[in-house]
Amino acid sequence: MDTIFTLLMVLIMIASILLVIVVMAQNPKGGGLSSTFGGASSAQFGVQRTNDFMEKSTWTLGAVIIVLILISVVVTGKPKQAAPVIPAAPTKTEVPANKTAPASKTTASVSTPATK
Repeated sequence: MDTIFTLLMVLIMIASILLVIVVMAQNPKGGGLSSTFGGASSAQFGVQRTNDFMEKSTWTLGAVIIVLILISVVVTGKPKQAAPVIPAAPTKTEVPANKTAPASKTTASVSTPATK
C-alpha cells in the first residue's frame, strides 16, 4: 500500500512540475497582471507565440493531476470502522447423535443398619 501511495505522489509531483513549465512558457493573452504593473510589453518576457498544443497540454496536465489525486484517495483511503455487531442470544451447543455423554464413575455406597 505504501509503494502505491509513493508512486502516485511521484507522478503527481512530475505532472505538477510539467504544468508549471507549460504555463510559464505560454504567451500571456494580455489584460492580466502584466498590464497592471508598469505597462511593459509582453514581448519582453516569455515566449512570443503559443499554439493550441500549449493550451491542450495545460488542460490535459490539470486533468491528469486531478485524476491521480482521486485515485490516490480511493486506493489509500482507510475503510470506515463499522459499528460492532451484538449477537442476539448465545447459541446452544448440542452433542452429536452418534456420541453419547460419558457415564459417571461414581459408586454409591450402601450402608447397612448396625445391629446390636
